[in-house]
Amino acid sequence: MFSFRLPGLLLAVLLLLAACGTDPAPSASPGASRSPRLPPRHQGVDYQLGGSYPPPAGARIVVRDHTAKPAAGHYNVCYVNAFQAQPGRTADWPADLLLRDARGKAVIDRDWHEQLIDLRTPERRKRAAARLGKQIAGCAEHGFQAVEPDNYDSYTRSHGLLDASDATAYLTLLARTAHHHGLAIAQKNTAELASRREKVGLDFAVTEECGAYEECGTYLRAFDGHVVDIEYTREGLRAACAVRGLRPAVVLRDLDLVPRGEKGYVRAVCPAS
Repeated sequence: MFSFRLPGLLLAVLLLLAACGTDPAPSASPGASRSPRLPPRHQGVDYQLGGSYPPPAGARIVVRDHTAKPAAGHYNVCYVNAFQAQPGRTADWPADLLLRDARGKAVIDRDWHEQLIDLRTPERRKRAAARLGKQIAGCAEHGFQAVEPDNYDSYTRSHGLLDASDATAYLTLLARTAHHHGLAIAQKNTAELASRREKVGLDFAVTEECGAYEECGTYLRAFDGHVVDIEYTREGLRAACAVRGLRPAVVLRDLDLVPRGEKGYVRAVCPAS
């Protein structure tokens, strides 16, 4: 009996959705069957974007690039460069999704030699989010538990061509995609937008130098303690370690984030209290 009545029931649901102006939910994917799991609070972290290596003792949370494999037995965060094109990889993006000024000159993040993504219209944001969605889906398929979309603050380097509303509208689309695939999603830096985390749909924060810039408390309050912090100076490490509720989720790394065993590798954590 139920098998004959199901098509009529589905039709009624679809008609109701159409009448309300609501799109049906996307079809289920393998990752959509599980709810996002947030990273454990107050646990050790390692930041391995420059190359993977066995996680050090005490590091329960590991952040790796989306092209790497997750670390078995750990909470794994998948890094994607969401708001800028990787150096030398602008050809991966359609030309009209790369930000240019009124003279047609590419708008570049000079620190990392990365061209910004053009997020000025809903149509461009949707297309950019669809492209990033493939990387996010790949993170879930590979076994990561969360995703870290980098360069949320790139609008501050756009010479006024982008603003905070462009960034939050785009990140909202990425958050929906992450949750659809069962992944938690991080806010990367950008303390000035931490108050918008619930509206955007963000679950936790990955911060760089919140100790050095005296911003750790802002993230801790906004994300209910679900914060991990990476520092690049000894002074920043000391400042972050002094923040109540943050340690031991603080790690000092070298700026190039090279793998352990390579020249220039630096890693330190808060001293035992």
